[in-house]
Amino acid sequence: MSIGSIGVKVGMTQIFDEKNVCIPVTLIKVGPCIVTQIKTVDKDGYNAVQLGFGFDTDKPANLPMKGHLAKSGITNCQHLREYYIEKPEDFQTGQKFDITNFQSGQYVSIKGKSIGKGFSGTVKRYKFGRGPMSHGSKNHRAPGSIGAGTTPGRVFPGKRMAGRLGGKPVTIKRLPILRIDTNENVLVVKGSVPGKTGNLLNLIPCL
Repeated sequence: MSIGSIGVKVGMTQIFDEKNVCIPVTLIKVGPCIVTQIKTVDKDGYNAVQLGFGFDTDKPANLPMKGHLAKSGITNCQHLREYYIEKPEDFQTGQKFDITNFQSGQYVSIKGKSIGKGFSGTVKRYKFGRGPMSHGSKNHRAPGSIGAGTTPGRVFPGKRMAGRLGGKPVTIKRLPILRIDTNENVLVVKGSVPGKTGNLLNLIPCL
């Protein structure tokens, strides 16, 4: 009965395997998560489990959220996520999920928001080539022409230009779990995951 879970990025470090090969890893503090709602095909049109995460928050929940969480015996919650399931009868409201639902060697896909880098030009955002760097060029990192003149007389939608970089949902697929620390509720995952330290992550087990 392995479903997804919610966690927080602790940071990155490196470990060494039995052959003394250096492996970059990310530490993720997982759960605990509590089932706040069970959705079924008859009532909601699909089978899913809704998990709540972040109970030690100072921000009070509004009245609709309090009414929703009261059914599962929770007074406050910061994040809610849904995970598709096949058998809703195997779950119950108020059930707790923590790091024990994961196994060493298991593969997970991790979703999170990438680091926001603000307003960026085309060279940084899309790896455009720069112009001549000699004196009088005036086109060192400028985007250059963005379209024809009379025809079509406009800029086509989707043109790659300067704009906001980062801060978007990103999914890293099939990252192996190398170690599990049950004392600190921390997963050691190979490679990097989206976002900075403290970023909220959505972990989905791979089949």
